[in-house]
Amino acid sequence: MRHFLIVGGTSGIGLQLARQLSSSGHSVTITGRNQPDNLEGTLQFLRWDVTTDDGPEGSLPEHIDGMAYCPGSITLKPFRSLKPSDFQKDFEINVLGAVRAIQAARKALKRSDSASIVLFSTVAVGQGMVFHTSIAAAKGAVESLTRSLAAEWAPDIRVNCIAPSLTDTPLAASLLSSDEKRKASGDRHPLRRVGQPADISAMAGFLLSEEASWISGQVIAVDGGMSTLRV
Repeated sequence: MRHFLIVGGTSGIGLQLARQLSSSGHSVTITGRNQPDNLEGTLQFLRWDVTTDDGPEGSLPEHIDGMAYCPGSITLKPFRSLKPSDFQKDFEINVLGAVRAIQAARKALKRSDSASIVLFSTVAVGQGMVFHTSIAAAKGAVESLTRSLAAEWAPDIRVNCIAPSLTDTPLAASLLSSDEKRKASGDRHPLRRVGQPADISAMAGFLLSEEASWISGQVIAVDGGMSTLRV
């Protein structure tokens, strides 16, 4: 049995990934600010607010085979309406939160023979989308963190990043709050739908697995074709 740490694993993509790993027989520790109802299988909960706490290093498992950092934000505003505090907030949760989590888990990851880290970016980093200035800036830093850390920690720990497009999670609820919004958002993608948590967690699970043992330092698009196709 392998042990995985899913930071921000109480909802959305993180919870989907945790359940996926647990159903495959792995032990999974999920962290978040609030404990979800009815933890099932091999899921264990650890309370942790990554925006304020350096990390419960002493409370983490002594051995971690892989971790995913799932907290994020969606700040969509015209640049003229953004304040420095908006950029700071996005950077805090997306970048510094990931740094805290990785530093807290480093020793436990080092004890694995094939450890892996998965981070999350956004299609907006590579595409240049209106109203995405703040979040794209923060996620661009996540992509740089991915490549730099993958180089520094090779060959012991692999580090990869997934860049999704709009996904049907609680974080995106306001963008998908009606059938009309959902259809309009789906139609902007070549595959004509928004993403589902399982679409993203499937790639995350693969990158955490030993099947991806020769993949590191990559930013992989899981975005319904948004980043590369024009149809």
